[in-house]
Amino acid sequence: MAKKVLIIGAAGRDFHNFNMLFKGRKEYRVVAFTAAQIPFIENRNYPKALAGKEYGEGIPIYSEALLTKLIVQHKIDLCVMSYSDLQNQEVMNKASVVNAAGADFWLVAPAHTMLRSKKPVIAVCAVRTGSGKSQVSRHIARIIKKLGKVPVAIRHPMPYGDLRRQAVERFATLKDLEKYKTTIEEREDYEPHIRNDTVVYSGVDYEKILRAAEKEADIIIWDGGNNDAPFIKPDLFITVADPLRVGDELSYYPGQTVARMADLLIINKANSATELEIEDLRQDLELINKKARIVLANSVISVAHPESIRGKRVLVIEDGPTVTHGGMKFGAGTVAAKKFGAREIISPKKYAVGNIAALYEKYKHLDKILPAVGYSKREIRELQETINSAKCDIVVSGTPTDLGRILKINKPLINVKYELEERNPHLRDTIINFARERK
Repeated sequence: MAKKVLIIGAAGRDFHNFNMLFKGRKEYRVVAFTAAQIPFIENRNYPKALAGKEYGEGIPIYSEALLTKLIVQHKIDLCVMSYSDLQNQEVMNKASVVNAAGADFWLVAPAHTMLRSKKPVIAVCAVRTGSGKSQVSRHIARIIKKLGKVPVAIRHPMPYGDLRRQAVERFATLKDLEKYKTTIEEREDYEPHIRNDTVVYSGVDYEKILRAAEKEADIIIWDGGNNDAPFIKPDLFITVADPLRVGDELSYYPGQTVARMADLLIINKANSATELEIEDLRQDLELINKKARIVLANSVISVAHPESIRGKRVLVIEDGPTVTHGGMKFGAGTVAAKKFGAREIISPKKYAVGNIAALYEKYKHLDKILPAVGYSKREIRELQETINSAKCDIVVSGTPTDLGRILKINKPLINVKYELEERNPHLRDTIINFARERK
């Protein structure tokens, strides 16, 4: 009898785990996926075209709220944990729910789900959402280009729409963002690479994605999501840590895992942290990974017209995942507003509507920031309505995507950019040596 499997996920790692561990294997039968953390991703099917001929009707995706009921109803043997950026205690709470209902609980080693590439691979991961992975990835891509080589980024999946159409996605121009009907969250990660003339791949089927990327890349950069492990075996493993959230590197899953696996650990945002915070983080990282070198880097913000912020009442928008399940109380938008002399940062709470308003109930730490949340057309409309209702002079946006391309905003919009600045050349030297050694 095949073991009955339920995959606990959030539209990304869960599908990859299915493809790598269970697809085409008769000793297992995946009964369902459950979905959490991201809104509007349940009540879909993982289609037959992706699941294989054994799953003639595809595989249903349910809300994780039905976890116990599904285990009991379908007599599930095994539940596989397949999403990231969870407190260790929360992971064990889920394990207890699963065990109490009668099923085993699996935490899969990253090595068991890594594809192997024909090209050199640099992986950029992090201990938490919002640590600055994409800044590091973009910085690495620029170094590689200066060497006359072609980097291609493969991004952690965010398939929140039609899964069949999202099997392999290639982003080379801003028009591709429209082509694949991307959400705000996807744009936040793809758009900066596109603006830097770096091709980005993402989607569902990472075997096909990797083989397509290999055809045009000299070096592949794995640009991770949340604090998840890479889907492709790296030749150089870099993990980014955040001194503004000291302690999370030891208490979030699988952030500690990727910190332990790293060849190089980067303490980012050093220019925004105290010396004590940096030293505490360094000690934690040295405790769990003695082989990796630890380097410091700054996250440097800039705006096109900083004088337009001075003396103004400002509505600050921040990167959605960073300030929601990432737990940050502020981001680049807040830093820019304060740095360039805003008279006041207003509270958006009383202007929030619909699902945007619900976020302030769910995430109590949110105060004078508006998360750039847009997983659906409805949420995008609600975000626009919230912004346009707010009584302020200007909007300062710390999200990496240009919201002016998506929303019709009735106020001046100032976009904040942030890039990595090395405090010493060790990262640059490491990438240069890596590229030269792997021709």
